[in-house]
Amino acid sequence: MTVALDQVVVTHGRGAVIGPVTWQVEPGGWLCLIGPNGAGKTSLLHAIAGIVPHQGRIRMHGSPASSLSSRRRAQLVALVSQRPTIPPDMSVRDFVLLGRTPHISYFGMETRRDRTIATAALERLELEAFTARPLATLSGGELQRVLLARAVAQQAPILLLDEPTSALDLGHQQQVLHLVDDLRRDYELTVISTMHDLTLAGSHADTLVLLHDGRPVADGTPAAVLTEATLRRYYGADIEILKASDGTIAVVPLSGRTVPHRAASAATR
Repeated sequence: MTVALDQVVVTHGRGAVIGPVTWQVEPGGWLCLIGPNGAGKTSLLHAIAGIVPHQGRIRMHGSPASSLSSRRRAQLVALVSQRPTIPPDMSVRDFVLLGRTPHISYFGMETRRDRTIATAALERLELEAFTARPLATLSGGELQRVLLARAVAQQAPILLLDEPTSALDLGHQQQVLHLVDDLRRDYELTVISTMHDLTLAGSHADTLVLLHDGRPVADGTPAAVLTEATLRRYYGADIEILKASDGTIAVVPLSGRTVPHRAASAATR
């Protein structure tokens, strides 16, 4: 499902402004928001999810998101938060079944079809052995797979991921992102994510949008955005860009050199 933002602006409670942002993601595409801490990545993701208000237009498959009921929006958009609320004693199976909530009437109960879909999501994420486990007993990598399974059970064509690899080790980072890549290709999901790890962002997303002080300052393919000049300017980091034999771009921090001056903040421009 196509997601299009047209002059979208989000205002924080503390008055910081994000945007205006204009871009479009086609079905099956993966756009990743990158940028320093506080750049506005999560707030923009929450605006798409309908959690925070915004100005401008967000359209989903050509329809204004503002015209959608909260239930209909939940049928279209699945959000995997960076810090989700986890009921520690809830079983994995029951938690994944919560993904069916937008498809159940207000006074209804889950049906056999809902349970079948939840079971299929557990199988797709290879979580069959964990169904009876309380959420509190899971490792970080296992919990991330459960969160994705709930999103898959939701059957929403738009998947929003807020730092999906945070607090995961290298192996689990690769595992989770490979799963997301497989899911978006199998189900033609539109994926919009935020990521701090620029190497991972560049190796999985089709398009990167770099935010700095709430403004988009660069966008395009990973090769176009992940340049030494751009990253040094907006991250104030001493880095080197390497390219692997398969074309993957690696952003490598360097030590022992003077860190360039970061781009001036919006308040001092």
